[in-house]
Amino acid sequence: MRFRSRFALLLALVLRAHESGAVSDPGFTFYGPPKPLSPEAVTDDWPGFRGRGRNGVCRETRLLKDFSNGNPTLLWEMNKGTGYSAPAIAGDQLVFFHRLDDRETVVCLNAATGETLWRFDYPSTYRDRYGYSNGPRSTPMIDGQRVYTIGAEGKLHCLDLESGQPIWKQNLKAQFDLEQDFFGVASTPLIEGSLLVVHVGAPGGPCTVAFDKRNGKVVWEAGTQWGPSYASPVAATIHDQRRILVFAGGESRPPTGGLLCIHAADGHIDFRFPWRSRSYESVNAASPVVVGNDVFISASYRTGGALIRIRSDFTHHVLWTTRHLGTHFGTAVHEDGFLYGFDGRNEPDAALVCVDMKTGKEAWRFAPEWTEQYVAYGQPRETTYGMYR
Repeated sequence: MRFRSRFALLLALVLRAHESGAVSDPGFTFYGPPKPLSPEAVTDDWPGFRGRGRNGVCRETRLLKDFSNGNPTLLWEMNKGTGYSAPAIAGDQLVFFHRLDDRETVVCLNAATGETLWRFDYPSTYRDRYGYSNGPRSTPMIDGQRVYTIGAEGKLHCLDLESGQPIWKQNLKAQFDLEQDFFGVASTPLIEGSLLVVHVGAPGGPCTVAFDKRNGKVVWEAGTQWGPSYASPVAATIHDQRRILVFAGGESRPPTGGLLCIHAADGHIDFRFPWRSRSYESVNAASPVVVGNDVFISASYRTGGALIRIRSDFTHHVLWTTRHLGTHFGTAVHEDGFLYGFDGRNEPDAALVCVDMKTGKEAWRFAPEWTEQYVAYGQPRETTYGMYR
């Protein structure tokens, strides 16, 4: 029975999760069972990073319309450890990845009740050199009866979704001689047919590796020039052929990176398109956005975006570039011929922007601000808030 929206549950967990730091035993509170949805409701799984199509678009509909009077209803909440991983949901199972004390921990919960079904953990010594979270950055990927995770140090695991037992594992740091990038390993692996595609960014190559998702064996390696970014690979059908789009570029002197178009079957690189800030302390972090045979890439740090058209022979040319949409780490979303995304890194330059995909021209820009009242030291106060990042 489908009692709830997978996407709504994902949002509830993210929004209610506590960011105060690692805890040894996560607290859990159950408030009540879910209410039945309308018979016309359309729900869907959210099996990994940015949803089923890895495009940030939720196609669920005919759900809750009234957000007053305590709606949506809070079903349960849990304390979380450190990390930036998002939940993944398939059927009744919700998989969450975080760090508790010195262990990266994968937990599988009943999505409706929050009941813990299984837990898998292993030691981690990662320390963020900028003082941010020490937990995992990558989101779990559910594929059938398996779930794949990759930690901040590059420990890759394939787990059985029903039991949490490991099926195979790889230590990418040891296997490919990885160096700690600005913020550790953050790119979420991609499922493409029988492949698990990982943006490794090893020094001198490979940039991207495809593993056999069944046993963890390397199928192909691609790229030698660009290091690891914080963008996740995407797959698309372009001119009736499957391609992997990787937006590479992390810590390097001089800063280098850009778009790789890779043949999904054998790892052959069709073309490379350099696109990266000239600032050393910068990264490419927003995933490519594929619309038909066009690919939009974007970066912050005074870089902006570019729309690339892939020809039928898999050469390419630039349709337009723009300084109006330089996404930091939030990937833009396409809908009905327009791109929507957050331009800029933080206040005062961060804003929600709409760009016409045909021309690259800015349709509108919105930097919302609002005020909230609170009481401090017995006195009423008022503070103005904005988008920040």
